[in-house]
Amino acid sequence: MSRVIEQLAELTGFRDRDVLDVSLVGALMDLLQPEALGIYRVVGEDPDRCWLTRAYMRRGDTTATADPLWAEPGSLPSLDSMPERLACLRSQEADETPGPPSVARFPMVTEWQAVGVLEITSKLPLTAENLRLVGSILRIYRNFQSLLDYSERDTLTGLLNRKTFDDGFLRVATRQAQTPVRADGREGAGQRRPAQGDALWLAVIDIDHFKRVNDAFGHLIGDEVLLLLLSRLMRSSFRFHDHLYRFGGEEFVVLMCCSDADAAMTALQRLRQNVQAYRFPQVEHITVSVGCTALRVGDTPNAAFERADQALYHVKQNGRNQVADHGRLVALGQLSETAHDSDIEMF
Repeated sequence: MSRVIEQLAELTGFRDRDVLDVSLVGALMDLLQPEALGIYRVVGEDPDRCWLTRAYMRRGDTTATADPLWAEPGSLPSLDSMPERLACLRSQEADETPGPPSVARFPMVTEWQAVGVLEITSKLPLTAENLRLVGSILRIYRNFQSLLDYSERDTLTGLLNRKTFDDGFLRVATRQAQTPVRADGREGAGQRRPAQGDALWLAVIDIDHFKRVNDAFGHLIGDEVLLLLLSRLMRSSFRFHDHLYRFGGEEFVVLMCCSDADAAMTALQRLRQNVQAYRFPQVEHITVSVGCTALRVGDTPNAAFERADQALYHVKQNGRNQVADHGRLVALGQLSETAHDSDIEMF
């Protein structure tokens, strides 16, 4: 019992979701001593949803491996390629395939839906006691995830909130610099790295004339229906691994990985066009203005945000309903580089 309590104490000591999944795998490996153990999340949109390995360990491994943060959907196994795993996800009930080896699967469920599967591979089927143990730990894990969602996500849109941005920015920038390796333990699976040369981009998105919408249609339409639908358009316009934030009011932020400026502009233009074409209740049509910037070596969250915000301001002063890249505006002489953009801030 003391080992279980120690593992639970360690599991709930993290606030980083990636570390939390690794900690869960490590705890179950220590408690059950299986041959292998993995957490697989469903990512992407229909019909291209796929399995992302969040954490995987074999017996004897000292650390867990995972898919890179910026893994491309085409490089990941499709949902249909893992039928037993998919059946567990859809039924939301634990099952076990007899061996040898035996593979036990447990749905990983949020308050609303199953989002992934935990797989435990062992020489013999899990005992009834171990099945209850895994189920109990997963319930604690789910409750802790719910607490993280409550503190880290905007209650209206479900996007990440403003207070998580600085930590998320630094964490993502650090991981991108380290170019993590993927390994999921499947036979014949090689190691994959993010494409060399890919860069992180930050974009600031603002709804045009949002105050007019609130004045004309009321806050129920403006602050709730419109913002909620815009957040859904953002999810469908960007990739599963792009980080989407609501900063408050009508302001949103995207942190994404793109091969170059053209790829970044294509993604942001896709959002702008999707918003312009969408028919919102009562309001009918709205537009958004977008400013973006490539992240630089040693960038701080404030410096990168300020550059993107300068580009956004330029768009709003020049017709709105456009996307502008800070770097291109500087190159064209339409914006001046501020001296403190690359200053290191202490906070």
